[in-house]
Amino acid sequence: MKEISRIVEVFGQVDFSQRKAALATVVWVEGSSYRRPGARMLITDDGRWEGAISGGCLEGDALRKARQVMLDGEPIVVTYDTMDDDANSFGVGLGCNGIIDVFIEPIDLNDPKNPVALLEKFTRKRDVQVMATVLKSHDPTIPTPAGTRFIRTDSSSDAVPNWLQTDMQDVFITGRPSNKVYARQSGEMEVFIERIDPGIELIIFGAGYDVIPVAKLARELGWQVTVTDDCVAHLAPKRFPVATCTLYADREAVLDKLTITDRTAAVLMSHNFNYDLAVLRNLLTTDVPYIGMLGPHKRFDKMQADFEKNGYFFSEASQNRIHAPIGLDVGAETPDEIALSIIAEIKAFFTKKAGGFLKNKPGPIHKRLTSQTLA
Repeated sequence: MKEISRIVEVFGQVDFSQRKAALATVVWVEGSSYRRPGARMLITDDGRWEGAISGGCLEGDALRKARQVMLDGEPIVVTYDTMDDDANSFGVGLGCNGIIDVFIEPIDLNDPKNPVALLEKFTRKRDVQVMATVLKSHDPTIPTPAGTRFIRTDSSSDAVPNWLQTDMQDVFITGRPSNKVYARQSGEMEVFIERIDPGIELIIFGAGYDVIPVAKLARELGWQVTVTDDCVAHLAPKRFPVATCTLYADREAVLDKLTITDRTAAVLMSHNFNYDLAVLRNLLTTDVPYIGMLGPHKRFDKMQADFEKNGYFFSEASQNRIHAPIGLDVGAETPDEIALSIIAEIKAFFTKKAGGFLKNKPGPIHKRLTSQTLA
């Protein structure tokens, strides 16, 4: 999400009376690579770029290819083969052991559906969407040239053709990108389908000094960050300049002023037992998928006992959303280290990962992109 937002921001700063631009997108990976399908890079004809499609080894060649695309006005798919270090054409041993396809397309500022315009709309609406991009079209009877895009959201798929509906729905559900080759009567069409997520929405209850590095690190990752407290003095703007929102609200009514989604992580860090108790009780009545709480096991046990004493009973499934103590076990001691532990656990939760050592993981780090030819 951060990369997309930055590309949109830089695009808005380009003087298109003097400059041309292109967008490079990773659309296929076989084997290993530094970036995964969906990684993007904005390129202008003066040699500048924003974003990345690799660890730095492919950007120079992509820039050269993009200049030609800007001149020709036609998109292309470029294949980079890093399987053989001794034979690759880049003059360095990349060591990636992968094959990467990159779709490079010119950006027409007059086209309201140009790729950056669609990304800008996404950053404003912040809804989960699936984007299908035509990479190659060999069917002259269908008006869908390379670069044509179809968008599906949770509430709309009206413009998506029937032959794409099922595959876009599958990507919407699984989140796994795919390449599909559709066999048509008069040719084939290759399409890249990806899900674009708005990113994690972090709500921190409490505004103590140890919240500052948590908010800062989350914003560095491009997350939306709301810091709320019932003490207005703690919410001084100079304490949380990076926060998306600071909210002063009473502990009993704070949820009335917040929006909870399936991408929301709620973190209780107030160090005030009664405040956290009231907020936790209200959070358990919502559908928030993740609740993290700072403090030892005994603190949460005391809260559970207080709930039962006062007649509040929550199901086991509901209480399983609570992560107390919060964070991965990385030996954190300082506020900055604790922030790293907290953010790492939240990221692992939403990506459904265990948070262990990669060296102990059998097989590839990432799931492989699927490709299929459909009749």
